[in-house]
Amino acid sequence: MFAPLLLAVLLQAPTPPAARPGDVLVRISDLADVKGVRENALIGTGIIVGLNGTGDSTPATRQALANLLAKQNLNLKPGDLTAGNSALVIVTATLPPFSREGDRLDVSVSATGGAKSLFGGTLLFCELQAADGKVWAVAQGPVTIGGFSAEGKGASVAQNHPTVGFLTAGATVEEDLDTRFLAEDNSFSFRLRKPDFATASRMVNVLNAHRERIATPIDPATVRVRVPADLKADEVIAFVAEVSELQLTPYSRARVVVNEKTGTIIAGEWVRIRSVAIAHGNLTVTVAESPIVSQPQPFSNGETTTVDRTDVSATVDSGNGVTVLPTTTSIAELSAALNALGATPRDLITILQMLKQADALEADLEVL
Repeated sequence: MFAPLLLAVLLQAPTPPAARPGDVLVRISDLADVKGVRENALIGTGIIVGLNGTGDSTPATRQALANLLAKQNLNLKPGDLTAGNSALVIVTATLPPFSREGDRLDVSVSATGGAKSLFGGTLLFCELQAADGKVWAVAQGPVTIGGFSAEGKGASVAQNHPTVGFLTAGATVEEDLDTRFLAEDNSFSFRLRKPDFATASRMVNVLNAHRERIATPIDPATVRVRVPADLKADEVIAFVAEVSELQLTPYSRARVVVNEKTGTIIAGEWVRIRSVAIAHGNLTVTVAESPIVSQPQPFSNGETTTVDRTDVSATVDSGNGVTVLPTTTSIAELSAALNALGATPRDLITILQMLKQADALEADLEVL
């Protein structure tokens, strides 16, 4: 008997601040972010030079190289350039919150044209802009890659992605990033990564239990926290860190997640089944190819040929009959009952889909 791959994730949801043995407590910092404290994506277009004939020679690369040389008082036409030793790349980086002028950022470069490898190349002066169009950092320096490629006339070999490279601490922040998280009324807000009424309410209860009446729910995604008036300005950071470490049990919806590609099924403990009967049987179809060689008679001027012969058979396995599941069956009981039916992971996916269609599965069914 094949036991299906069925993982029960135990997520219980008590009302805070009370907790029961076995409940999962999660820090506020793992559930929510402080509003205004976020990363910013940076992007730019750059030129990598010094490649050993592994670059590209597209019109865009030649034009970008000509524009760069024009800034160095070298006025050349794009057609006058052979760009086989250079490559046009997209440069990306992440600007962390509270970044200051002179901070160093890691940079990623990706080839856009027909470059075969960025090995040994150097990224030239490249401005990195944010969504507001403002230049926040400048990148330049040698590129390192995590792979290689080599080829000859009859064969080639490559490992990983030689057209993607990195510059560790390759960009310099040009201006301080003004990160504000305190509002004018001396408060800040937690933004839940997964908005939910119950989780927001529990967060408010935990915060107010820590210090009386400091938290107010704004909506399912936002909880406003008032900084106590008796705190000094240099104590605000410690207060934010203190309340971020408070723990609560987030609300967990009943959900079953199915990955049909791998046959993996993950279900939460709160998944329930209404009273239902399940019958399971397998239809097996066997197709066998047994070609026959036809030999002509002697002196008949015939030809030896191969004749295809196919045998098809079908059998039905009735399984173990019908299993009746009572109302409020837990996911553990459902797993045991379906194991008794001999259901494989593929069969179990179909059974769960049919349970949902029959309104017998009290949970969200998500198929990836």
